[in-house]
Amino acid sequence: MLSKNRIKFINALKIKKFRQNYQSFIVEGSKSVLELLRSDFEVEFVLGTSDFQQKYSSILSQHQTTFETVTLKELEGLGSFQTNDSCLAVARCKENVFLAVENKEYALVLDDVRDPGNLGTIIRVADWYGIEKIICSPDTTDFYNPKVIAASKGSFCRVKVFYTDLAEYMQHHAPGKVVVGAFLDGQSLYEYHFPVQGGFIVMGNESNGIGEGMERWITNRITIPRVGLAESLNVGIATAVMLDNLRRK
Repeated sequence: MLSKNRIKFINALKIKKFRQNYQSFIVEGSKSVLELLRSDFEVEFVLGTSDFQQKYSSILSQHQTTFETVTLKELEGLGSFQTNDSCLAVARCKENVFLAVENKEYALVLDDVRDPGNLGTIIRVADWYGIEKIICSPDTTDFYNPKVIAASKGSFCRVKVFYTDLAEYMQHHAPGKVVVGAFLDGQSLYEYHFPVQGGFIVMGNESNGIGEGMERWITNRITIPRVGLAESLNVGIATAVMLDNLRRK
């Protein structure tokens, strides 16, 4: 049976200030927990059903992580999933380490992306298209938000994220590089050819787009041509379209 202190600790990690205080975060569901166990994250403990333990005993035995068997009722009362019939883990947050963009590499830059589901989707999309680095503004939602981790479907283990003041970062690292920005106006994405030397692809806030402070660094304003009548695209979907065209060309 789970102790009250452990329950209190896990519930606290749903709140950003406590994640920062404890430097820990929650991972839910078998897929994401198994990805976590294969990664270089430090895992504090895993809670799982007896069925999960039996099914993945060989994987669990390869790690020194503390495993505690819990009931379905206990598990469902802990996480943010409406239903979780397998497991939950708590792992240590990584340090916010500087990320540089190498030659012939593209990185994503997220300017004030607030929705956790969107950030999680963008991380998953980046992983799919081989983008390993994301530079985030301080106002972009927390990477370790449980909804971000859940939406990334394990890709949080492979994509690196760095939070920083974008204006300062771009001042030192954008000169001489291509900085592609997604706007409602601009050159058609389908006619644009991404340079082979690499650079940055900037995606903006869900409601306001790319802010003025970031806009000044954009070298190429690109739009995804609209054929129908929708007012705009979800930023996660727009990122997928941008990266798909990057890889096509």
